[in-house]
Amino acid sequence: QVQLVESGGGLVQPGGSLRLSCTASGTIVNIYTMGWYRQTPGKGRELVAVITSRGSTNYADSVKGRFTISRDNAKNTVYLQMNSLKPEDTAVYYCNVDRPTLPDIWGKGTLVTISS
Repeated sequence: QVQLVESGGGLVQPGGSLRLSCTASGTIVNIYTMGWYRQTPGKGRELVAVITSRGSTNYADSVKGRFTISRDNAKNTVYLQMNSLKPEDTAVYYCNVDRPTLPDIWGKGTLVTISS
């Protein structure tokens, strides 16, 4: 069974940091682009950051300079280090594996709440 399991979400004050992790099981993901997306109520899912199999990265403008995506292919895991968090970063964060010739894989999401 192929699945992604996210962890690391929670409640943090503005200006704080969190590190999200996403581990894949049931499949090898080191050849695929992996990414983080987020969604708030009433809005569509938006790209936060992606990282290719070779380590190239791309970020949403709203998180550039604050978030860092990385991956450990030996652990089938992708990370999202989030610093200088803002209330507008509050969302459910989803992990994704982009498989061009197969259906994408999505995690169930982890809630990140930024509030004082």
